[in-house]
Amino acid sequence: MITTVVGAQFGDEGKGRVVDYLARQADLVIRFQGGDNAGHTVVNDAGLFRLHLIPSGIFYPQTTCLIGSGVVANPATLLEELAELEAQGIDTGNLKISNRAQMLMPYHPMLDGLEESRRGKQQIGTTKRGIGPAYADKAARRGLRYGDLAHPAWLRQRLELALPSINHKLAYFGAPTVKIDDLMAQCAEWAEKLNGRIVEPLKLVRGAVESGQNILLEGQLGVMRDLDWGTYPYVTSSNPTAAYAAVGAGIPPQKIDVVIGVAKAYATAVGAGPFPAELTDETGQKLRDIGQEYGATTGRPRRTGWHDVVAVRHAAWLNGFTGLAVTKLDVLDEFPEIKICTGYRLPDGRRLDYVPDTAVLETIQPIYESWAGWQTPTTDARSWDDLPANAQNYLERLQQLIDVPIQFVSVGPHREAMFAV
Repeated sequence: MITTVVGAQFGDEGKGRVVDYLARQADLVIRFQGGDNAGHTVVNDAGLFRLHLIPSGIFYPQTTCLIGSGVVANPATLLEELAELEAQGIDTGNLKISNRAQMLMPYHPMLDGLEESRRGKQQIGTTKRGIGPAYADKAARRGLRYGDLAHPAWLRQRLELALPSINHKLAYFGAPTVKIDDLMAQCAEWAEKLNGRIVEPLKLVRGAVESGQNILLEGQLGVMRDLDWGTYPYVTSSNPTAAYAAVGAGIPPQKIDVVIGVAKAYATAVGAGPFPAELTDETGQKLRDIGQEYGATTGRPRRTGWHDVVAVRHAAWLNGFTGLAVTKLDVLDEFPEIKICTGYRLPDGRRLDYVPDTAVLETIQPIYESWAGWQTPTTDARSWDDLPANAQNYLERLQQLIDVPIQFVSVGPHREAMFAV
């Protein structure tokens, strides 16, 4: 069985806790795209963990975890994350890195910050972690891969090719340039510390597929931040969709059996760009406070809003969801009235039932329907029957509007607070 877990909104939906829940029965978990610009929060018996690069299956020693070929991974961040896990008693010997994964180099965050500052009022809200420049170098064929660490002569040739362009950009911004010898020394240190983890991915992945193992593919961010289908240009620099999961993991697309879309019971977003159902009033702040909506990577306050089924239907079509996991239902426990965004109203009065391009999306007004809240705690619910009737009604309406069955519900951060429907 091969299952893909992807975000159905703007990211920060709770994919980490869903992967952690499903990884109990997984033999292999693969992170298939993105970088350390977003985090997955996992709460288990060992404590609270914020993962940025390492797959959320790391807490199960019997499960092999692979940073896949579609990822741009900062080796310095990766080593810090490994050290933090090990300091809390987590065995990380099951982590492997694809030799085709891209290395995010020290100059990438520099370029990211400089470029974002240059945009002025048109900033896209990047985390300045260097993800965009790293993917740009990959597309320009001047990127460096983890497998290059084993071949110093080849690595130097690749740096000699890349650095003139990199230093030209840095000089343009008036920033200090980088030296090849310094980078080679840094890469030598990374090679020494990571060499035993770097593998040929297809040997591992194909063996797992052909032997019928349970494989879990883990994405980062959500469809509304997809490079092609999100709110461009306010997007990430990769494709956090199920279609790209096959590419980033190295698996034929027809082999994927299950696609789980993860959506909060409401909606959040980090960064700039249109967010149709955003609440900037006291209700939005209440959602933020109860849900502790602050970025796992940056700590930035998340923008909050009601659940937008137009956006989730958009995600459902593009990913081919076979089921939904709805997280943080408990955050809505105190609200007497809960709204669902069911459509968009254009300035001329026309209604849209799909996600338009960004220039149009910035002009719309959300169309809501209202549902009675349940105003009773759901945190102790461990089955569908344990939920209040109004909570069941709300979830059934989401399921009806999105036209995808809800398979999992989460009513808290701990493992036991998530249940199958």
